[in-house]
Amino acid sequence: MAYQSLQLTMENKIAHLVLNRPESLNTMHPVLWRELTEVLTMLQREAPARALVISSTGKHFTAGMALDVFGSGIALKEDSATGRANIVPQLEDMQHAFSLIERLRMPVIAAIHGGCIGGGVDMISACDIRLATADAFFCIQEINIGMTADLGTLQRLPKLIPEGIVHELAYTGRRLPAQRALAVGLVNDVFDSQQAMLEAALQMAREIADKPPVAIWGSKQAIHYARDHATDDALRQMGWLQSGIWQGSNLAEAFQAKQQGRAPRFDDLQPLQSFADADYTLK
Repeated sequence: MAYQSLQLTMENKIAHLVLNRPESLNTMHPVLWRELTEVLTMLQREAPARALVISSTGKHFTAGMALDVFGSGIALKEDSATGRANIVPQLEDMQHAFSLIERLRMPVIAAIHGGCIGGGVDMISACDIRLATADAFFCIQEINIGMTADLGTLQRLPKLIPEGIVHELAYTGRRLPAQRALAVGLVNDVFDSQQAMLEAALQMAREIADKPPVAIWGSKQAIHYARDHATDDALRQMGWLQSGIWQGSNLAEAFQAKQQGRAPRFDDLQPLQSFADADYTLK
């Protein structure tokens, strides 16, 4: 399927999603939101891949929200109580795309170069793993244009880096350069070039794809649950989770493959089914 602002490729169970409007610095506009939601929904439901890499083109990963986004039929109306009340579902609609990244049944690796600004920080905060080039920087740009970041940055960043750093970035609009981002734990590694970073991201995705997808999905679920709950609650949830995803044949396959000197073979996740798509007719 052709997309206007994205490029999606699939190879060896690795999905690679590229922001592909370099001439506009990959700014985020309604078409991007629509296409991103469509791609992520497909990956979630059909499970054609075992890992997703998100990268970009041109000078910056993304310059954030397009300046004309609220002049294209989308408006946050503040002149009445009913207008302001509508801001909530409008924001939830935009937040949904990035929440899909976080909920995806496969790990998501962000490969970031140049500026990751405004909405870009919202996006990469929802990813599982972040790699960056030496020239990359992160900026909570919203404060610089007179507003509060509202699509996930302020909710996810404090769970990734020290809260004091989040306060600094959110209040000042300063840039967080790649090396400092590495030091505070926002990114896993920094690379000299975009090509080296992409190769590392794809190699990591291949390593993930070699593991049993159901165990990877379970790990992601457990990590996110533990992040948001007390340890006792998370341990209890782990018991229920493990009882649901336990597959002894995966252990046998891993041991057998090692003995035979071959790559293990594990089942893919099954596609999700929806009542909305059911071929059912009332009689």
